[in-house]
Amino acid sequence: MIWIELLIVLLFIFIGARIGGIAIGYAGGAGVIVLTMGFGLEAGSIPVDVILIIMAVIASIAAMQNAGGLNYLVNLSDYLLRKNPKHITFLSPAVTYFMTLLSGTGHTVYATLPVIVEVSKVGNVQPSRPLSISVVASQIAITASPISAAVVIFADYLEPFGVSYLELLAIAIPTTILAVTGGAFMSNFLAKPLDEDPAYLERKAKGLIKQEASEKQKDSKEAKRAVVIFLVAIIFVVAYATLTSDKLRLITNVPISRNEAIIAIMLLAAGVTAVVCKIDIAKVTSMSTFKSGMSACICVLGVAWLGDTFVSNHIDEIKEAAGGLLNEYSWLLAVVLFFASMLLYSQAATTVALMPAALSLGVSPVAAIASFAAVSALFVLPTYPTLIAAVEMDDTGTTKIGKYIFNHPFLIPGVVTIALSVMFGFIIGGIVL
Repeated sequence: MIWIELLIVLLFIFIGARIGGIAIGYAGGAGVIVLTMGFGLEAGSIPVDVILIIMAVIASIAAMQNAGGLNYLVNLSDYLLRKNPKHITFLSPAVTYFMTLLSGTGHTVYATLPVIVEVSKVGNVQPSRPLSISVVASQIAITASPISAAVVIFADYLEPFGVSYLELLAIAIPTTILAVTGGAFMSNFLAKPLDEDPAYLERKAKGLIKQEASEKQKDSKEAKRAVVIFLVAIIFVVAYATLTSDKLRLITNVPISRNEAIIAIMLLAAGVTAVVCKIDIAKVTSMSTFKSGMSACICVLGVAWLGDTFVSNHIDEIKEAAGGLLNEYSWLLAVVLFFASMLLYSQAATTVALMPAALSLGVSPVAAIASFAAVSALFVLPTYPTLIAAVEMDDTGTTKIGKYIFNHPFLIPGVVTIALSVMFGFIIGGIVL
């Protein structure tokens, strides 16, 4: 019976993935209905904390975007990239990585993609190179962001094993930075110069290549203030986590939990932005970051609930079948997370669905943290929104999806980056812990 139930889980995930977008959340809810009413399973836990954190962070980011803050960050990135067009393959993933690290969402990458394409043309670099590793960097940075739902919820799972939120960040941030650097270095050798690419030359001859740079708007004082407010909020989040850490015990009588503090601080930042920057509140919900973030909430709700319903009802069988194997070959957890995230389309959903089971099977905290970056394999199937956006925005024709589905420019940089992160994770994790 367990195999039939597993097939049902995979079937609904597959259906949701085929439809695309928010439908994977719908399919998750439908799967829960089938498993509970059709097979008598007890409904799993709804990842309430994850959803609330995503909502609060997105509310703050959308307020910052409404004030012009995201445009301000993009203009800073534009300046950096245009100063060094020949090194676009190394600089662009650094930009998208740190934007995601600070914002807790990879959807901020949309604003930088057109800049990457334009600068690549100036530097005679095929846009497929910097675009591919930049999209991957924006995805893997989620596993190192202090305010991402995946990191916060994973920190909760690790605390009973004696690993603090700060120790998780101390491992995740350097390992992912090193991995992205390695992925960028490898990407730099994957393609010939732009002026030697047949697809580009053909499109240029037909007049299909946009040459003029887009006109930039001057950054307002409100935009700069909004960015400062958001950065201060992140500092407060990390500071509170430090002061209330079980390891440091600087504050023993904790008035509010870390997760609740993140939610409250992000909502406060949004409120301060609204007042100080005098934004149009009615337009916040129409911001692109707000729409993508709320869609992510539905996806996490459905998929994570479906996964937990299956795992929680069969945890004993899973322990018996996989416990010994994962204990002996702990790196296999990264493989499992890699393929799961391909289907679940969310770092947070994959973390909620599989990490508690992995830790209960006896996987060491070091192995779990080292494998954590593998929840970012959203680039494998060429249907993730940021990947599709990169393809659509490249008018040179060098960033394209092959007819065999998996032969696209994001696959090799992504696999290499995650493999490096897992490897560095075991090394740095062994030192920190």
